[in-house]
Amino acid sequence: MDANEIFKRYNSGERDFRGANLVSANLIGANLTRANLSGSNLMEASIARAHLSRCYLLEANLNGAFLYGTDMSFVKLKGGKLIEADMTKANLRGAQLPNTDLAGAKLSGAILNWVSFYRANLPHVNLCGANLNGINLRCANLTGANLNWTNLSGARLSGAILKGASLNGVKLSGAFLNGLDLGAVDFSTMDLSAVKMSGAKLPSSNLTGSNLSDSQMRNVNMQEANLKQANLNGSNLRGGSFVQANLMKTDLREADLRKADLSGTNLNLAQLNGADLTGANLQGAYLWGADLDGACLRGADLRGASLRDAALIGADLSEAILTGATMPDGEIHS
Repeated sequence: MDANEIFKRYNSGERDFRGANLVSANLIGANLTRANLSGSNLMEASIARAHLSRCYLLEANLNGAFLYGTDMSFVKLKGGKLIEADMTKANLRGAQLPNTDLAGAKLSGAILNWVSFYRANLPHVNLCGANLNGINLRCANLTGANLNWTNLSGARLSGAILKGASLNGVKLSGAFLNGLDLGAVDFSTMDLSAVKMSGAKLPSSNLTGSNLSDSQMRNVNMQEANLKQANLNGSNLRGGSFVQANLMKTDLREADLRKADLSGTNLNLAQLNGADLTGANLQGAYLWGADLDGACLRGADLRGASLRDAALIGADLSEAILTGATMPDGEIHS
């Protein structure tokens, strides 16, 4: 079945072309909307500016295909192969590409809103500056990917592999990053508001000046991370580890820090008004000039902590352990 036969049959109303052999076929500008090409071999085919919207391409082979400017919106391409395919400026809006191999594929200028790349293979892919709002990249392989200046607001990245990925200037507000290993990543001054990052690993990461307000970060690992002047207002940080992290001048108002480990943490001049630190570990923490007005420190461990010049007006210190702590007036609590 060659390209001309498919055009003829398509124009007569047929839509089922499963298993077609179209290696190196010329389909430039073709209109095959809603056709079923599942299992077809389209390797090295020229499909530029074609209309493939809502096509079924399940397990199709599109390796090396030229898809420049092609309309692939809402296509079903589960288990397909797009190795070295050129999808520059292609429209992939709402496309389903789970378990697809896109190693070496070109996606520059492609429309990728609400695409599903669940478990897809995207090593070293270049998505610089792309609008990936709402994209599904769960468990995808993004090793070495160029994600600089991309809009990943609301994106699903839980379980993704981001080893060596470039993330400069990324927008991640409302994104799902649960359980990711992001150690030593530079997220400074980024908009991470309302991000979902529970269970994520970010030891030694740089989040200086970042906006993490209203984020969900339960049981996060931020040991030795730099969060100086970050905005964590209203965030859920319950059970998180911030051992020896830098939280100087950080906004933690109304934050949930119950049972968090803040031992040795720098919280100097931090805003903790109304924060819940019930059962938190603050051993050896630095809280010089911190504002704890209305904070709940019930049962918190403050042994050896420094509270010099801290504001404790209205703070709940019932059952807190203060042995060896330096109080606001400079006296050591016995």
